[in-house]
Amino acid sequence: MSDFNRGYSVSAGRADMSVDAGLRAFMLGVYNKVAIGLLLSAALAYATSAFPPVTQLLYVLTPDGRLAGFTLLGTLLRFAPLAIILVSMFAMRNPSPATSGFLYWAIVATIGASSGVWVLAYTGASVFMTFLITAAGFGALSLWGYTTKRDLTGFGSFLMIGLVGLILASLVNMFMHLSALKFIINIVGVLIFAGLIAYDTQRLKMTYYQLGGDQAAMGVATNYGALSLYLDFINLFQFLMSLLGSRR
Repeated sequence: MSDFNRGYSVSAGRADMSVDAGLRAFMLGVYNKVAIGLLLSAALAYATSAFPPVTQLLYVLTPDGRLAGFTLLGTLLRFAPLAIILVSMFAMRNPSPATSGFLYWAIVATIGASSGVWVLAYTGASVFMTFLITAAGFGALSLWGYTTKRDLTGFGSFLMIGLVGLILASLVNMFMHLSALKFIINIVGVLIFAGLIAYDTQRLKMTYYQLGGDQAAMGVATNYGALSLYLDFINLFQFLMSLLGSRR
């Protein structure tokens, strides 16, 4: 995954997106993959939460149908996306469009299949409304990242440091179960991933100019770009669900 990084060297102010049809086509390819990935994830989340034979393989439910925990298979599925990413970092040193595409869809499928937990834990109305809020925020933030002349490199570095702190705080709270800390983690998580949506959009824009028309490299960049924006969307949605969602 050496081509998948959060740094770039082309100045944001030098890239005139308004007249570059190639850039628009490149970004459209990224957004199309993100949109299809989200639709697939939603379908898999519904399937794993609405069909009892599948649900019983992944989740432990109370007699009244509320989520009580995870089976061994459900636990493995929850951590499968992280495992896939970690393995790919070592196994995919020189990815091709085909292998990077496989990586993207594998992560989308495993995240989607494990997202039934949100449908089981929260009311359908709150899941739907939070998804709409996330989609609207994603669109606005990505548009800003695409059009701004401001270089977001320093901002992105700050967000990555914050992301490391967020992960550490989340690990600590897995054992301490502090409601106040959980609330802070959710607020910070929303802010960090909102910022990463804008930053990653600009990073993709700069990546297009760096690749200089290399079609194979752009195929890889499209898949990795879709992955980064997809993960930003999913994480933003999950933090917003924890803040806004109504539990069953």
